[in-house]
Amino acid sequence: MNYADAINLEDLRRIAKKKLPRVIYDFIEGGVDDEDGLARNEDAFRRRPLVPRYLVDVSTLDQTATVFGRTYSSPFGIAPTGGIGLYRRGGDIMLAKAARDANIPFIMSGAATASMEEMVKVAPDHGWYQLYAAKTKSISEDMIRRAADLGISTLVVTVDVPVGSNRERNRRNGFGRPLNLSLAAKLDALCKPHWFKDYMRYGRPTLPNWAPYLEPGADAEKVGAFVTQQVRATLTWSDIESFRKIWPRTMVLKGIMRPDDAIRAAETGIDGLMVSNHGARQLDRAPSPLDVLPAIDAAVGDRMTLMLDGGIRRGADALTALALGAKLVFLGRPTLYGVVAGGEAGAAKAIGILQNEINLIMAQVGCPSLSQIGPEFVLWDQDELRRNRRG
Repeated sequence: MNYADAINLEDLRRIAKKKLPRVIYDFIEGGVDDEDGLARNEDAFRRRPLVPRYLVDVSTLDQTATVFGRTYSSPFGIAPTGGIGLYRRGGDIMLAKAARDANIPFIMSGAATASMEEMVKVAPDHGWYQLYAAKTKSISEDMIRRAADLGISTLVVTVDVPVGSNRERNRRNGFGRPLNLSLAAKLDALCKPHWFKDYMRYGRPTLPNWAPYLEPGADAEKVGAFVTQQVRATLTWSDIESFRKIWPRTMVLKGIMRPDDAIRAAETGIDGLMVSNHGARQLDRAPSPLDVLPAIDAAVGDRMTLMLDGGIRRGADALTALALGAKLVFLGRPTLYGVVAGGEAGAAKAIGILQNEINLIMAQVGCPSLSQIGPEFVLWDQDELRRNRRG
């Protein structure tokens, strides 16, 4: 199947899987430990049916969403995903361009294989930047100032990586720095000629946003090892307060999962939260973001912009999260599979699939405008909803 023939996001995943060596595919698709969290993220949506409202005029549909003073064409964006150039050379910028053309936000990962300067050239109004805070505080502060000087509108500070995680698929496959592949993994890579040709020609891509903090000419392995050593840092609220003082525009915390932490963030002057469990790639026993969203909405929804990342695979999933308090949702793996399957056009295909599904579900449930979405569209335990609203 060609990416252009895909009818859903799952089709794009299957196409991408055929194009990538298993070691690379597993790095994208995998979670941690027993990978229960991966299933939990998606099951949270399946457990909450949408309740349709009929006899409503749905001849005109409006899926635009306004956050932080900007109106986007759809209520979703592309989540930060690291190492994209290892899956598809130039993939970071392909995703940024696709987001720009679709008028949705793109968050460049703190482990991107393109620079924030490159992103701003192609998507100045749609690119956000994710900060992985460094152990060396001056590096974090310099990255923040660089992003500010470039005019980036939104800084997303990821807070849920206090230590590395136990990604067992990666360990079994020999995925690390350097790649230490088994014979079977090497033979598998040889069976993916397009990927193998690029890898042999260009090698492992570097992480250019970190390169300025090493000696000139440091290769990809040195930069990668440096980043691995730096980003496994424990952030504190004191760090967040410090970042808030030097960042002049919208600041979002990614990874908040508790109402008390959400309240603390609001008191610190944070503009928005991305409720997320890091794609189930950090703590396998963490709840799904959707499960904690209503309680966080009850605690701070009138004070901050809430967003959700994790488990979105259908337009119906996006509508469910919006009904329960999110203003935007983000997805990472599906757009990665789109760019692997078909480059920039494949990323655009993934975006278009989700946009079409959102329109269809809005019409099916009798919600012609997202301004009308609310918890009454979700079959939820009403006692639980009342408890959440009381805080």
